Amino acid sequence: MLDIATMDKYDSQKMYKIYDDWPNLAKKAYNSDLESIHFEGIDHIVFAGMGGSGAIGDLFASILSKTNIHVTMVKGYLLPQTVDDSTLVVTTSVSGNTAETLTVLKSASKLNCKIIAFCSDGKMKQYCIDNEINFRIINLIHSPRVSFITYVYSILNILLSILPINENDILVSIDSLFKIHKQISSNNLTDSNPAINLANWITGIPLIYYPYGLHSAAIRLKSALQENSKIHVITEDIIESCHNGIVAWENPSIVQPILIQGTADYIKTKERFSIIEQYFTKNKIDFKVINSVDGNILTKLISLIYLFDYSSIYRAILSKTNPSPVYSIDYVKNKI
Repeated sequence: MLDIATMDKYDSQKMYKIYDDWPNLAKKAYNSDLESIHFEGIDHIVFAGMGGSGAIGDLFASILSKTNIHVTMVKGYLLPQTVDDSTLVVTTSVSGNTAETLTVLKSASKLNCKIIAFCSDGKMKQYCIDNEINFRIINLIHSPRVSFITYVYSILNILLSILPINENDILVSIDSLFKIHKQISSNNLTDSNPAINLANWITGIPLIYYPYGLHSAAIRLKSALQENSKIHVITEDIIESCHNGIVAWENPSIVQPILIQGTADYIKTKERFSIIEQYFTKNKIDFKVINSVDGNILTKLISLIYLFDYSSIYRAILSKTNPSPVYSIDYVKNKI
């Protein structure tokens, strides 16, 4: 069983303490005095970002997937050819120095589109100043991935007049964070903690099955386990996997299936999950089902991400691993 002494021993940079404060950070960010911005006639939003910054765009892409705004997620160097004067390009680099996102920002600045950049400092801030591009400074807390919560709710605050998101949904999502905090924080290092239970269950390579609407939560779980727990992870869309990936289960494997399900999934998606559960049970394949909370899509996603992120910290500590360092990422960045 975990205890605070063990948490402090392996999480020497106290990442877990920041996650304990995530609900307060979300509330503070949404109620901050950052200047809002408004653009007219936007029908296409491009979110550009990598790593923890890219996860922010993934979340917004999921939230906006059922609205009239077309959303493109760019994780790389190139803008889509569909960018025009009705497009808003949102570049996010928590460090302000992400090479790929800086390239997208420079490309967008040469086009007839709207732009806003979010960063804590760095080259992105200076480029925006030099080229009179709209930007907002949002502070870095620990690392880009941990800063996720302050960036999400600061951006919701700043872009509220542009995004077709009900403000009550945002407030409900913050309340949901406070509720789940009671279950998963370091104040509850017991068997009743669902994040610890998931961390204890993961012993091999997780394969995360997800419905389309919860794609960003699945990607976030993958990234969190990779960066914090330092383990390999696979993700698959539940519908697509039935046409290819399921065949791999015909051989023994150390892969462990995790099924992320939404309370309001499409009826055919629910049917597919049921069939897959029957298949795993029939073939004696142990699997884990994780259901979203009820409510709007933002509440579902942010609650899952809070659970998943904390679980990845617990998994790291159970493995006697410091969740903070990312030496391999640093290696690649130093070569660019």
